[in-house]
Amino acid sequence: MSSGANHGSIVVAEGIPFIILPGSAAIIAFLAGFSWIAGILFLLTLFVIWFFRNPHRTIPENTLQLISPADGKVIRIEEVSSGGDLERSFIKISIFMNVFNVHVNRIPCSGRVVSVRYSPGKFLSANLDKASALNEKNTVLIRRDDGREIIVVQIAGLIARRIVCWIKEGMEVKKGDRFGLIRFGSRVEVLLPLGSRPLVKIGEKVKAGETPIGELK
Repeated sequence: MSSGANHGSIVVAEGIPFIILPGSAAIIAFLAGFSWIAGILFLLTLFVIWFFRNPHRTIPENTLQLISPADGKVIRIEEVSSGGDLERSFIKISIFMNVFNVHVNRIPCSGRVVSVRYSPGKFLSANLDKASALNEKNTVLIRRDDGREIIVVQIAGLIARRIVCWIKEGMEVKKGDRFGLIRFGSRVEVLLPLGSRPLVKIGEKVKAGETPIGELK
């Protein structure tokens, strides 16, 4: 089953409880005669609906190009080492998502999910360099049909306290599939094989599922 098969609603299901609470409170306040409070709660409800929006995206077809997994701004592009016994080098592209960005994350390339690893950690501001190493995160390893591997890391932030991931090990995923979200501001990183060519620059704004961020050799 495709990871995005059941997550195509205009608002993600995980956002419904956050919408119901202020929405219900707004109705109660209005019926009780507290119009100004009802107005504030109504605006809050609209913001939460907007935050959990899940727009359609047109997925580029070039199989060698990897697309952005997140909406936001590119804050770092660097060569990094994976560490461990099988140490490898990657090109890492870091994307910062603020509270106004779409927070649904998408798969950068088609392939099979080799592993999904959650790591507890801190909740530093996601735009800080040390957040990549110290914050709570979820690491997804995807192996393409040609054997090359791509890593996507969801990282919690100062306000973001909940990483949601809809995919599991062994699943076949398609480029552009929705695979999760991070609530209320965060960071997503993509690790490309060394030698890949970045297609974005630091400071550039990107869209999940649409913006090509790197190209494989």
